[in-house]
Amino acid sequence: MAKKKIQKTNAIRLVEQKKIAYTEHEYSWNEDDLGAGHVSEQVGIAPARIFKTLVAVGNKTGPVVAVIPSDHELDLKKIAKASGNKKVEMLHLRDLEATTGYIRGGCSPIGMKKLFPTFVDASAENFDQIAISAGRRGLQMEIAPNAIVELTRGQFVELTH
Repeated sequence: MAKKKIQKTNAIRLVEQKKIAYTEHEYSWNEDDLGAGHVSEQVGIAPARIFKTLVAVGNKTGPVVAVIPSDHELDLKKIAKASGNKKVEMLHLRDLEATTGYIRGGCSPIGMKKLFPTFVDASAENFDQIAISAGRRGLQMEIAPNAIVELTRGQFVELTH
C-alpha cells in the first residue's frame, strides 16, 4: 500500500530547504482535545519531549515566541526578562493566524510569517530530539532542539515555573 503523501507546511519546507533531519508524526485530533497527552498516546513520544509553541506580546518588542514542554506553564515574567520587555501578555487567540500564519493546535515556531524573537525552554537541551507542531493540526515534527534555535535565530532560556 502506498504511503499517503503529507501536505508540506511552511515549517516542513523550511526544514527540508536547510537539509535538517526530522521525523513526521501524524495523529488524529479534535477541537476539544488539543493537549499533549492525546498526542503522546498516538505518536508514542513521552509528554516531556512534546513541546508547545505559544505566542505572547511584549510591551517593547511586540510578538515573542515561547517553545515550552507541553506539560508545563509559561512563566510570563521569565519570557519578559529574556525578551527585554517589562511586561508580556499572551497574544489573543483571534490574532494568532494573522500574526503567525498558523492556527491554534498547529502553531510551529518554524516558518511563521515573520521571524519573531524566539525562546526555547532550556529543558529542551536535555533531549536529542523534541516534538513540535509541524505547522498544522494532526502533524508533529521530531527535530533536534538546536535546529529549532538555528532556524528561528532563537535562544535557550528558562521559561517555565
